Amino acid sequence: MQQEATHIFRAIDDKLMEFVVFAIESAAQKTGIPAPVLYNRLEKVDLITRYLIEGYDMLHTQSREYIADTLIEALDNWERYYKEKEKQS
Repeated sequence: MQQEATHIFRAIDDKLMEFVVFAIESAAQKTGIPAPVLYNRLEKVDLITRYLIEGYDMLHTQSREYIADTLIEALDNWERYYKEKEKQS
């Protein structure tokens, strides 16, 4: 029984990881930013967890273009927010 549960969780993790890679690659292609650079920017503002992973159930049903557009928009908004926050400090 435990092996079966582990296999199911691994399959979910694999699907989630594939989605995260797909989303980052899609946004990288759309912006012309190298995927590793985009990954680092997303990681810096915690969008991989807060947007892609936590939003997986809703996002994975959307189009490639929608995912890329909203990911880029979210990144721009969060980077702007943190930049403004730094100015105020």
